[in-house]
Amino acid sequence: MADIILTINAGSSSVKFSAQQIAEGKLTPLALGQIDGIGGRATFSAKKTGGEKTEFELDQTHARIDHRMALSAVLDWMDGALSGSNVVGVGHRVVHGGPNFSQPILVTAENFAALKALEPLAPLHQPYNLAGVAAAVETFPKAAQVACFDTAFHRRHPFIADTYALPRKYYDEGVRRYGFHGLSYEFIHRILRYEEPVLARGKVIVAHLGNGASLCAIEAGKSVASTMGFTALDGLPMGTRCGQLDPGVVLYLMAEKKMTADQITDLLYRNSGLKGMSGLSNDMRDLEASGEQSAKDAIAYFVSRVRREIGGLSAVLGGLDCIVMTGGIGENAVNVRKAILEKMEWFGIQIDWDANARNERVISEKGSPTVALILKTDEERMIAAHTAELLGLKQPLVPAIS
Repeated sequence: MADIILTINAGSSSVKFSAQQIAEGKLTPLALGQIDGIGGRATFSAKKTGGEKTEFELDQTHARIDHRMALSAVLDWMDGALSGSNVVGVGHRVVHGGPNFSQPILVTAENFAALKALEPLAPLHQPYNLAGVAAAVETFPKAAQVACFDTAFHRRHPFIADTYALPRKYYDEGVRRYGFHGLSYEFIHRILRYEEPVLARGKVIVAHLGNGASLCAIEAGKSVASTMGFTALDGLPMGTRCGQLDPGVVLYLMAEKKMTADQITDLLYRNSGLKGMSGLSNDMRDLEASGEQSAKDAIAYFVSRVRREIGGLSAVLGGLDCIVMTGGIGENAVNVRKAILEKMEWFGIQIDWDANARNERVISEKGSPTVALILKTDEERMIAAHTAELLGLKQPLVPAIS
């Protein structure tokens, strides 16, 4: 009977999942899939390695698809597709680890409660992440449940990159900059360390650009600054999240518009960003295809904020050796990527625009002082790797960081 590690990445509108077989200290991919459009028209797609792709729309005859129903569909498919296998571990993406969880952990009743207490810091993600854990415990009661945190990669930031200009007691209570997308950044750095060891030892900015978006400054393999902060609202504008916002706006909404905390939460997390600015969609592909001025304005604002943050993080690093574009937008949106990186020759970024148009791995010109790369991130592989490491297996997918 084959031993299997599953990964579950339950997000705000999707659930990504994978299965890896453990054999001779190595992990071999068996299946990969996801459910998109939760809360709307939800579609299921999955594929076993070497097999045909399974794809269908989830039945909404009796009820709208929510996360509980989506997770049930995922686990039912896995249970059937991997019949005869022994699931020894389930790795979960958990967005917020707070100040105390700085590495992957085995989930217990005690630390599950501690993670649940962090839900107010990541209301768009944490409840769904933990729902995935609860569903997996019920379906695979004998398997080890491993929580892998998006904040962990950033936990060694210097104090000045973590604090706010508030009385120190708030920092001591946990009000600080945590940073997110850490699983993606760690995966990209491990790939860099394996494929580009010289660049990996230098000053690197990784741009994780998707429905959630942020940038991270990495020096000698360690995160030194991130655009996200106390919650996943800060920094860049995102699909539905506002990004950087003057806190006075929140005070104004409370005092003058008489909005409640719940109403402001809904506005800033679910109805702002590209969706709010354009009035059309949170999907960059829809905005690029639209001829509406509001769509063009939303894209232009997104681009300007990314460029601004690249400059700021480069100042933190004291230079820049490499910039990596990743995530759904970073990997695929040719024109958005071009708008972000153009006219940066003064900064040492010289782009080969033909290579950019072809989505090649290296998009900088030969001899460019700063190397520009497109690398595909894979949070599922990173979660599987952490789960294998925690269970005492060798880490075969990407090189481990010492």
